[in-house]
Amino acid sequence: MSINEKLRCSQNDELFTAILTLENTEECYAFFEDICTINELKALSQRLQVAKMLRAGDSYEKIVEETGASTATISRVKRCLVYGADGYTLALDRLGAK
Repeated sequence: MSINEKLRCSQNDELFTAILTLENTEECYAFFEDICTINELKALSQRLQVAKMLRAGDSYEKIVEETGASTATISRVKRCLVYGADGYTLALDRLGAK
């Protein structure tokens, strides 16, 4: 897996290590409520849903209608699915998404 080296730093390593210690959805809610705004979390969730729908072959129109995502967000997620570090693919595979 190719990770953008601009992301790598000890603080990010500690953040991801902390996230990996969380044991369930409730713990994730508690942690993310402390580290980001509701809108930031909703944006992350929206992007994952967009990735799932793109992978399933849904049209931009359907994705906009169901998620409220802008076409710019959809295009960005699509670029990540095609050219990114495979993070969406890995997560969606593990979630059992199409």
